[in-house]
Amino acid sequence: MFAISRTSLIFVCAGVKIHTQTYRELVLKPVVKELSRTMLSGKPFVSQQDGAPAHTSNATQAWLRSNNPNFIGKEEWPPYSPDLNPMDYSIWSILETNACSKSHTNVESLKRALCREWERIPQETLCAAVNAFPRDYKLL
Repeated sequence: MFAISRTSLIFVCAGVKIHTQTYRELVLKPVVKELSRTMLSGKPFVSQQDGAPAHTSNATQAWLRSNNPNFIGKEEWPPYSPDLNPMDYSIWSILETNACSKSHTNVESLKRALCREWERIPQETLCAAVNAFPRDYKLL
């Protein structure tokens, strides 16, 4: 059984290119550091990235190694593997279905709906998705 913590959704402004520095400043620093410091009270946790260039850059990999010792680095992740992330295979479909059940006239309306519906997903649903993760999955 895994401990599950819910972070805030992060929205990037239209036109912003997600390169290494942007990713580190807008996503990693606020989420990874805050997650480690507050939600997990300094307890170790495992994280992995997909193959996006901002995720696999040497600078990102180095930052993650120094800020999360249990990080699964790009050299350990099988190429062309599906993301093994409960958000990708379970939770995003729930969020999309609920937030997009009605049309939105602008981006701000969609963002509000996403945030509202994210908070409405029961903690039990998040726990079930994470606990369904195949524990016998072996990296290379």
